[in-house]
Amino acid sequence: MNTPHEPHTTAMDPVPDASGSQPLAVFDADDAYDAGGPFQDTAPKRFNLADASTAAGLDADNISAWFGERKILDRVSLTMEAGTVTALIGPSGCGKSTFLRILNRMHEMVPSASLSGQVLLDGQDIYDPHQRITAARRNIGMVFQKANPFPAMSIYENTVAGLKLAGLKASRAEKDFLVEDSLRKASLWDEVKDRLHQPGGGLSGGQQQRLCIARSLAVSPRVLLMDEPCSALDPTSTRRVEETIESLRGQVTVVIVTHNMQQAARVSDTCAFFLAAHNTPGVIVEHGDTEAMFGNPRDQRTNDYVNGRFG
Repeated sequence: MNTPHEPHTTAMDPVPDASGSQPLAVFDADDAYDAGGPFQDTAPKRFNLADASTAAGLDADNISAWFGERKILDRVSLTMEAGTVTALIGPSGCGKSTFLRILNRMHEMVPSASLSGQVLLDGQDIYDPHQRITAARRNIGMVFQKANPFPAMSIYENTVAGLKLAGLKASRAEKDFLVEDSLRKASLWDEVKDRLHQPGGGLSGGQQQRLCIARSLAVSPRVLLMDEPCSALDPTSTRRVEETIESLRGQVTVVIVTHNMQQAARVSDTCAFFLAAHNTPGVIVEHGDTEAMFGNPRDQRTNDYVNGRFG
C-alpha cells in the first residue's frame, strides 16, 4: 500500500517515527465481523425496541486524507451537532464525498487510502483500534447517491436487512413494527404497505431511494450520512426525501452532500463549504449557520459559490 509522506496523527497505532505514516489497517476482509458476516466471537445481540438510540454529536478533528500519494483533504475540522442537519456544499472534486465516507469508515475500504485526524461520535473516536467497523456503521448509517436495494429481497426484507448485518436478532412482531415505523419515517409506508412482499427492485427510483433510507433507519442509527441522495430523482421524489430529512431533525443527526444550493438552504441548519484550488487538497473555506452562509457569508468565495458564479 502506498502511504503519504506526512506522519499520521490518528489514535490508531503509534507512528514508529516521523519519517513515515501509518496506513489504515483496521478493516480485515477475512474477519466475518468486519466483513459484515455473522458474529464469530459473540452471540448475536437481542434487538430491543426500548434501546433505540438518540441522535449523537459528530466531530471531525483535523482530518487529512490521501489516496496513495495524492492528498484529498487537508486538516478539515467540523462539528455536527446532535439532532441537526448539516449540508456539505462545494464544487465537484473538492473532497466532500471522501469526507462523508471517512465519517463512517468507508474510506479505508479503498486499498490505497490513508488518513490522519479523528472522528468523534459523542467524544469517542470511531477509528480507535478497539472499535469495530460494524459498530461504527450501525451508529452512523449511509445513504448513497444511487439507490441500492437488494434486488432479490422483498420490500419487507430490504427494510430489516440491516439487523442481520449488525448482528441483531428480532422477533417477527419487532420486525413488523420496524418495517412500518422505518417506512413511515422514510415517507414510503402509504405507497407500499399493500405490497411489502414484492421485490424492492420493482419500485420506482425515488421509492427505491426512500427504501434505502428506511433500511438505514431500521437499525436506529444515531447519525445518517447522505451522499447526494436526490441527484437522480424527479422533483416529487426529491420533495419526499426532503420531507423525510425534516421529520428526522432532532431524532437523528443528518449530514448531507448536495450540489443543489436551494436544497441545502431548505433542509440544513448548518453548512460547510468545501473548496480545492488547482492541484491542492480540499479544505473548508467557511462553515456556520445556513441562513448566514447564504445571506451574509464571511468569505467572498462562499458568496460567489452560493450565488452560482462558479461551480
